[in-house]
Parts: sequence; C-alpha cells; structure tokens
Amino acid sequence: MKSPEVAVGILAAMQAEVEAVTARMVDKAEHSVRGLSFTTGLIEGNPCIVACTGVGKVNAAMITTLMLEHFEPQFIICTGIAGGLNSHLSRGDIIIAEKVAHHDYGEFTPEGFESWETWNPIRDEPNPLFIVLDGELLSLAERVSGRLEIPRISNGDNSQVPKVSRGVIITGDTFCTALDKRLELAQRFEADAVDMEGASVAQVCWQMGIRTLRIRSISDVDEEVDQDWDCWLKIASNNAATVVAAVVGKIAFESIRPANTA
Repeated sequence: MKSPEVAVGILAAMQAEVEAVTARMVDKAEHSVRGLSFTTGLIEGNPCIVACTGVGKVNAAMITTLMLEHFEPQFIICTGIAGGLNSHLSRGDIIIAEKVAHHDYGEFTPEGFESWETWNPIRDEPNPLFIVLDGELLSLAERVSGRLEIPRISNGDNSQVPKVSRGVIITGDTFCTALDKRLELAQRFEADAVDMEGASVAQVCWQMGIRTLRIRSISDVDEEVDQDWDCWLKIASNNAATVVAAVVGKIAFESIRPANTA
C-alpha cells in the first residue's frame, strides 16, 4: 500500500524545466518562502514539492536547503537539461547520474588546474571528489525508464528514439561552449554531461543525509549550443521530466526508505 508520508522534492534551474514537471502534477498549491516560489501537489498520486533554483551553484544550494528545511521531503531529484560531453550522446538523450563532481572547485597551479574535494562543515572533513548518488533510486530510474515510451525525435532527414543511460555529470558556474574545454572536461573527469547546478544539490543532500537522484536530458552537443535552443530546451526538459514522473510514481511502491530510516 502506498505510503502517504513519502514526499519527493524536485529541483530544476529554469522555468521551462520546472513547467515540464508541474504539467504532470495535480492538486497544485503555491507557497512562498522568503519570496521564493514552491509548488506542492501530486505526481502519480505521490506528494511532491517542485521549485525553480535559478542558474548556478549558489542558487541551487540555497533553494535545496530552503526546501529541506521548510517542506522536509524524504528524497530530492534534480532534473532539467545538460550539455553533452560524450560523443555517443545525442540531443534528447537522458543521463541518470551515477556520480557527480564540481569541475571548477580547486586551485590554479603552475602545472594547470587541480580539482579539490569540497568541505563538509557538519563532519569537519572533505567530501568525496565524486559524490556517488543513491544506488536504489538509480536502479529504480533505470527500471522505469526501460518501460517508457519517449517520443521519437526528428532532426532533419533523421529520427531517433532518445537513449537512457547511466553516466557522470559534472557541474560548474560556467556555461561551456568551447569545444576544446568540453573535451578537456570530458577527459579529466571521464564525464558524459555538464550542468551548472547538480553537484551543489548533491553536496547539500550528501551532507544532510538525504537520498538524491539526478536526471538530465541533453540539450546541446559540441559547439552547437545556440542551434534551435528554445526547441531543444523544451524537448530535453520534457524527456527528463517523463523519467522523473515515472520514478516518483514508483518510489512509494518500491520499499525505498528515506536515508534516516534505512
């Protein structure tokens, strides 16, 4: 029987990404916390709280903390779009993150940039360089996505069904369009995609003991960031939201418990 106390927090950086999620909600209600908007409601019968973080790591960490403090969700899902770093990925493909990292946290040395681990002020010790996301939620996302019908994408004379795969997603406060920088980041972190919020959400959840998942869809590859941006933003946001809604619909039935009761 479904547990009514299970609540899922869902975060995205831009309004289009948020609207792709809230379009799947019913019984919606708006709430304001320190002038910031949060939407509560049901997705597939399960309680959710959705918020737009705004772009960047500080904004994402702030909204994550406010959501945890005021609404106390048992799980957090970070969703939306990401830039592709893996040459095997196409626009519209979906990445479920196995692990995440900050690509711009560290030190510039004479030999180049050295990545650092972030610091956990609660435990007074370093966080892992790569924060590994929740294995049970990741497995659940893989299972439900395998049964989804994600619309075929037409691109000129070609069309394809978006792929769903595990991967590594890195985060930084820079919007990266230069191909040489993308290649360098892909090699240094063995990363598949890059965004500007996800690792900060994961860090907050890691430090506070909240189980979390990160689902992103590719909106751009190589240096083609500006090509039909609005169109791909909507397609990728909807693809990611489709997987998110399916995960939310199954959490309460899969005996996945909050971290503090596991």
